[in-house]
Amino acid sequence: MNIFADREIRRLFAVITGVMTAFFVAAEIVVCRKSAAAVWLAVLWLLLFGGVIGSCLGYFRRQHGKMAAVAEIIDTYLGGDETARIDCDEEGGLYRLFHEVNTLATVLNAHVQKEKRAREFLQNIISDISHQLKTPLAALNIYNGLLQEEAGEEAVIREFALLSEQELDRIGTLVQNLLKIARLDAGSLVMDKAPVNVADMMRDVELHFSYRAKREQKALVLDGNEDILLMCDRDWLTEAVSNLVKNALDHTAAGGHVWLSWRRITDLVQITVRDDGAGILEEDIHHIFKRFYRSSASRDSSGIGLGLPLAKAIVEAHDGNITADSIAGRGSTFTVSFLTTKL
Repeated sequence: MNIFADREIRRLFAVITGVMTAFFVAAEIVVCRKSAAAVWLAVLWLLLFGGVIGSCLGYFRRQHGKMAAVAEIIDTYLGGDETARIDCDEEGGLYRLFHEVNTLATVLNAHVQKEKRAREFLQNIISDISHQLKTPLAALNIYNGLLQEEAGEEAVIREFALLSEQELDRIGTLVQNLLKIARLDAGSLVMDKAPVNVADMMRDVELHFSYRAKREQKALVLDGNEDILLMCDRDWLTEAVSNLVKNALDHTAAGGHVWLSWRRITDLVQITVRDDGAGILEEDIHHIFKRFYRSSASRDSSGIGLGLPLAKAIVEAHDGNITADSIAGRGSTFTVSFLTTKL
């Protein structure tokens, strides 16, 4: 380390050098005259000593003042003022130390903000879970009460037992989706990516919904090339597309269609889910990816508003992008895009 990078140290040595040079010149003059040399040398030495000591005391007094000011700034920071910083515009080792202290304060602030966001996220998740569990739990209480009142009616018991089972399934789905979103948000989930044939993946999605589509008299149509490969986590991306297809079926009436298509456009792979169902109101289109958001015009009375947010989280975990386009009464289109060069 070059100690002369500090301006104060340079100044101190300059003073000492000047005083010693003056002493040398004066001593030479006195000795040459040979008159009372000893006395003069003693006087000059005292002057030299006083000059050196005075310079050092002045230097260290200034350093002490700087350190005291820095200690006050640090106390201010510890007292809660996150903007408190040490002035470190000068050169030298001490000012580099001050700069490192400022950097440390900035890093600590970032960690504090991260912890604050984590706490807020946890509070929101707990609040969301408790709020969403109220409806199915209340329904279960009602069904159980009715079961007790109608203990002698086997048909009634079966009906409310089935309703209870549906509410329990709803609770299970809610908890599982919340846990998945929490893991994705926390970044604790590592995507196990591998080259996947998109056509095969889409056929798996079709197979999953084929019985429901047939039962509800809706057509699920696939369209895409057989040779498109995508680097992705097959299980997670299948779930994302499945949520989009489920959403399309939920909002499409009997006799309607849901189209599941995929294609490659230069460096892009796009997967599209389109339907000719109820569509999305203009005032709702910007909110559909928010958790638990459900339009007042939604036909899906059992939905919990997590399917689209979960799909979005999974797509973004693959460095992809998801967009929605819709005209009320004429259907909706969800497009998922991936840059193949990034996967």
